[in-house]
Amino acid sequence: MGFQGVGGVKNAFVDSYTHGLDAKKRLTIPNEWRKLVGEPEMLFVMPSAIERCLSVYPAREIDRRFAKLAELAETDSAAQDQLREISANANYVPWDAQGRIRIKDSLLDYAGLQSDVVMVGVFSRFELWSPEAWKLKQPVIDQGKILAAAKAVGL
Repeated sequence: MGFQGVGGVKNAFVDSYTHGLDAKKRLTIPNEWRKLVGEPEMLFVMPSAIERCLSVYPAREIDRRFAKLAELAETDSAAQDQLREISANANYVPWDAQGRIRIKDSLLDYAGLQSDVVMVGVFSRFELWSPEAWKLKQPVIDQGKILAAAKAVGL
């Protein structure tokens, strides 16, 4: 069991959950999603490139993506700068026996995550949002937006 890419989705991060950060700023990942991550039991967390939230990928998925990019970019200084920008602001995190992760403070601050966290599945990854930012992004289920999204992905 595990994620197999958007083109061949067998298991994907779907649904949304709200969990609180504990006193040590650890976040519990839903059991259903931990099963999708598989081995190694590690996540890659980075600032979203287009939203004020965090993008979270299974380590093996991000390793696969960056392996291709790193090979192509070895002699491209602009690509190397882009890789540095991502890696300097990212975090590999394992989870503990209770399924909790501890994301570094600078990433929590970037996304405005202080107590409650909205976790939103986005198929190959999931995102971590502050409740306030998520409410602004998606205040209610919008049938028009769902229809447009369904058409865009061929549903």
